[in-house]
Amino acid sequence: MATRVFADDELERLRGFPEINREELIRFFTLTPADVGFIDPGRGRSPKDRIGLAIQLCTLPWLGFVPADVASAPPAAVARLSERLQIPVGELRLYGTRKQTRTDHLREVTGYLNWKSAKALQLKELDEFLLARAMEHDSPSLLFRLACEHLAACRVVRPGVVSLLERVATARAEAGRETYQRVRHLLTPKLMSELDGLLSVDPLIGTTRLNWLSTGATGDSANAVKGELEKLGFLRGLDADALDLTALPAERRRFLAQVGRRLTPQSLDRREPHRRHPILLTALAQSAADVLDEVIGLFDQAVSARESRARTKMRDALAARAAAGEGRQALLDEILPVLLDVAIADEEVGGRLRNTLGMERLRAAAAGSTPRLPRDHGHLAMLDDSYSYLRQFTPEVLRAISFKGSAGAESLMEAVKILKELNATGARKVPDGAPTDFVPVRWAGYLEQAAKSRDVTAYRHFWELTVLLGLRDGLRSGDVYVPSSRRYADPASYLFTPAQWAGQRDQFCQLVGKPSAAQAALEGCREELQTAMGDLEKVLGGRKAGVGEVRLSEKGELIIPPLSAEEVPAEAAALRDELSSCCRWLRSPRCWWSWTAAPASWTASPTPAASSRERRSSSETCWLCS
Repeated sequence: MATRVFADDELERLRGFPEINREELIRFFTLTPADVGFIDPGRGRSPKDRIGLAIQLCTLPWLGFVPADVASAPPAAVARLSERLQIPVGELRLYGTRKQTRTDHLREVTGYLNWKSAKALQLKELDEFLLARAMEHDSPSLLFRLACEHLAACRVVRPGVVSLLERVATARAEAGRETYQRVRHLLTPKLMSELDGLLSVDPLIGTTRLNWLSTGATGDSANAVKGELEKLGFLRGLDADALDLTALPAERRRFLAQVGRRLTPQSLDRREPHRRHPILLTALAQSAADVLDEVIGLFDQAVSARESRARTKMRDALAARAAAGEGRQALLDEILPVLLDVAIADEEVGGRLRNTLGMERLRAAAAGSTPRLPRDHGHLAMLDDSYSYLRQFTPEVLRAISFKGSAGAESLMEAVKILKELNATGARKVPDGAPTDFVPVRWAGYLEQAAKSRDVTAYRHFWELTVLLGLRDGLRSGDVYVPSSRRYADPASYLFTPAQWAGQRDQFCQLVGKPSAAQAALEGCREELQTAMGDLEKVLGGRKAGVGEVRLSEKGELIIPPLSAEEVPAEAAALRDELSSCCRWLRSPRCWWSWTAAPASWTASPTPAASSRERRSSSETCWLCS
C-alpha cells in the first residue's frame, strides 16, 4: 500500500535525514547550557554517547522523529555539535552499535523535551484529525504531510512511514463513507433516478447531460448566452440550485465535483451507488453555481463587446468630423487676425472679411456646420444601434436571475425591477417617475432630450441601455450581487458568521499557537509588553544618558530626542570658509551689477578696494549664478 503512494527512493528519504539549510541548522542544532548539562551530566557517558544523544536531541524537534541511522546525520549539523561539545566528529561512527542505547536515549530525549510517544490516545486523536482533513483533501501525500505537522504540533513522535500511510488510507476510506452518510437524507428515489439519468445519452443533444453541463460556452454571442440559460433552466428543473450540501466541507464538494467531471459516464455508472450518487449530487450542485456564474459572465461580456464596438464607431466618427472641419478651421485662422487687429475699425471688419474671403466661401462654411456633440461625444447613441441585438438575450437574463443591491444601489435595483415588468407585459413606455438617479451625468442629456421632445421610443432605448450598463458595472464593483452565485455573491458572505467561527476557532488557534479566549490573549499580550518594558528599563535605567540620548525621565517617561544632523567634514568646512572669504563682496550692498545686451557679458563690479582675486571670484560667481 505504501509503495503506491511514494516511490521506493521517496520512502527511504522519509525514513532518513534530509538536507539541511542554514536557517534549520541554526534553529535546531544550537545547544543551550541546559542542553549541554543534559547531554554531559559529568560522569557515566562516553564521548560517542554524548554526540549521539546530542544528534537525537536536536533532530526530534527538527523532523518530529529520529532516523534509525543516527550516524547519517548531515555533516554540517554533526560538525556544529562536535565543536560545541568538544568531541571529535569520528566518535559518531561508533554510536549505536547497541540498539538499546539508541532506544534509551530517545526515551530520555522525549522526556526532556516534553514529547510523547504515539500511544493509543495520541493515535486516536491522529485518526480524528486525518478524518477531518480527508473530508477536505483526498491527496494521500498531502494527508501524510498534514499528519506529520499535526504530530509535531502536538509533540508526538512520528510513527513509521508505512504505519502512518495505513492510517491515511483508513481515513480516506472513512471519509468516503462519512460523505455518503451526510448526504443520504437528500438521496430520494426520484433524485437518484434523475442522477443516474445524467449518465445516459440524450438524443436531443447527442451526448449525456453530464457532459453537456460540463461543456462551457465558446463565445459571448447572444446564442451562447441563450445556450447557458437553457442549461440553467434544466438544472433548476432538477432543483439543483436548492440542494443544501453545507454538511460537506467546501473542499470536499469541490473535489467530488471534479471527480464527476473527470471520469467518463461509463466509469461512474460502474461504481457502487453509495459512491456514485454523492459524486453526481455534488457535480449537479456545482454545475448549478457554475452555469449561473457563466450566464452572468457572458451577459457582462456581451454587453461590454457591444459597448466597445460603439466606442470604436464613436472614435471613427470623431475622426471624420475633425477631418471635415479642416476647411472651417482654416477659415477661422484667416478671420481671427482681422478681428484682433485694433488698427481696423469695427465698422470696416465685416466688409473686409467679405471682400477678402468671398461670400461663396462663407456661405459654404455656414452650410457645413454640424450640431454640437453631447457630453459622451455620441457614445450612447452609437450603442443604440445595438439595441435590437441586446434585446435578443437581456430580457431572458433579467427574468432568470434575481439581482440584489447593497446600500447605495436602491435606485438601480428599482429600475431593474421596472424593466423586468416592462419585458413581462410587453409595454414600451417607461412609466413616469422611473428612477434615473443611477444614470451618469454624461448620459443624462439623452434622457432629458428624449423627454423634452416626447420621444417615447428614444427614451425607452436610452433608459434601458443605462440600466443594463449600470447593472454590469454594479456586478463588477460588488454593489450588485446574486444570492445563489459564487463569483458574484454578496461580499459579506465571504466572511465567517459568528456561528461558523465558533466551530473553527479552537482548531485555528491551536494551529497558530494562540489562545482561543480573548481575555487570555490580552493577558498574554500584557505579559509580553511588561517583559519587553522590563528589558528596556534594564538597558536604559542602569546608565546615565546625556541630554541628546534616549533615556528615561525622573517620572519614568521614555524620551526619544530628534536625530542630530550629520557632522560636516573638516575638508568641507575649510572649503566653505575659503569660498566665503573670496565672495564676501557679493554680500555687500556696495556690490552692483553691470551688463550688456549679451548674457555672457554679465559681470559684477565690487568696490575698488577689493583685490584682483576677489574681483575675479566675484565676477565668476555672479556670472554662474545669473
